Amino acid sequence: MTAPNLVFIMSDDHAAHAISAYGSRITTTPNLDRLAADGVLFENAFCTNSICAPSRAAILTGTYNHTNGVTTLDTPLDNSLWTFPQQLQASGWQTAMIGKWHLGHGPGADPTGFDHWRVLPGQGHYYNPVMLEPEGRVVERGGYVTDLITDDCIDWINRRDHDQPFALFCHHKAPHRSWEPPPKYWTVDEDRHVPWPETFLDDLSGRANVVQSVQMRMMDLDPIVDLGAPVPEGLSDREELDWRYQRYIKRYLGCVASIDDNVGRLLDHLDTTGLADNTIVVYTSDQGFFLGDHGWFDKRLMYEESLRMPLLVRWPEGVVEPGRRIGEIVVNVDFGPTLLDVCGVQIPDEVQGRSFKPMLENKSVDDWPTSMYYRYWMHRDSAHLCPAHYGVRTETHKLICYYNDPMGQPGANGPTDPIEYELFDLVADRFEVNNVFADPAYDDVKGELLLELRRLQTELGDEPWLS
Repeated sequence: MTAPNLVFIMSDDHAAHAISAYGSRITTTPNLDRLAADGVLFENAFCTNSICAPSRAAILTGTYNHTNGVTTLDTPLDNSLWTFPQQLQASGWQTAMIGKWHLGHGPGADPTGFDHWRVLPGQGHYYNPVMLEPEGRVVERGGYVTDLITDDCIDWINRRDHDQPFALFCHHKAPHRSWEPPPKYWTVDEDRHVPWPETFLDDLSGRANVVQSVQMRMMDLDPIVDLGAPVPEGLSDREELDWRYQRYIKRYLGCVASIDDNVGRLLDHLDTTGLADNTIVVYTSDQGFFLGDHGWFDKRLMYEESLRMPLLVRWPEGVVEPGRRIGEIVVNVDFGPTLLDVCGVQIPDEVQGRSFKPMLENKSVDDWPTSMYYRYWMHRDSAHLCPAHYGVRTETHKLICYYNDPMGQPGANGPTDPIEYELFDLVADRFEVNNVFADPAYDDVKGELLLELRRLQTELGDEPWLS
């Protein structure tokens, strides 16, 4: 078979439950659904640290953040580290990175392993963004960022050397806060009342004290910056809560709709140019996001809506059974080795992730992990006061240890807080509202999960927090 091309599309903060192929109650995404129908959908793809830069570093390097050093938003990626795009480039693929980088800038942090790159500085802007290129070149753009990134991706596909396989990394800014949809979607949902999530009024009783203290509630959103309008006068508390949610979610979904439109543009271009038959297309997000779940926005916490990543993979040549759903646990450090594997490129031994290529081929993997490890380092971050924690998720349960110590990490803050735990039965309590850590009926499960947490830390070389 001819060496396949790769189009890797990644958005920022796109929750899986804002994709209709994942059963969204609040939006439709026809082009992402098209990708799912033509390929496979992973039901349990998870990030190992639900925050932008660390997750991106884990994807590129195939290693956990304690290994690659990108533990917080304030730790750039050392661009001398191995990444899977570098491996593709060294193996004969033309490579391009276009869009959001968010892993630092300058000689030690700019993108490497790419024949072409044009990236947003930091978070970038939704409208009329400035973009950076090699040797300090600055490109000023006019228009909407999601459209412009897609324009540049299509242009690069057309200009590439047609005699070599290519790997294009199309990294969108949207739907990251603060949410600014394109004009097309400013008023589309204006008269619709978006239903609240099941846990919107969760009072967080029984959860860890540090979780109850995070600043991610609807009332923590800035009316002007985040919601685009002052709060109307005369609203009751409940009416203001709903007004805030409606403003938030409609702006967020407008950004998602533009992502979906532009995924469609890329898929159409692959079709019309005859490239679709030999191009692997991946869609994912760097992490999930709270869409009013538990009353929250943002991510960071190891709860399902934040932890879960959308992952859609279309692999042509009749290898993938269209429309199949895969339930095994995969994590973001697995993405790189998997894509090298499907391209027939060697995977270095030091990579901590593992290829799930056999799953794409509908083959069973007897020794595939049934648990995953998570760690968020940025204790009491200045924006949300989220606690430092690590945990283990299995197919049926989740244990979270809030060790609540900044440990000198850049961007983490004191003071330390007393250690706390949460344990959720994901079968009986899929919305994670009942912390059963202190329930004697779960003592055996708790003991097993504490041992599994320590086993994973030992296996991965991460040092547990010790008081």
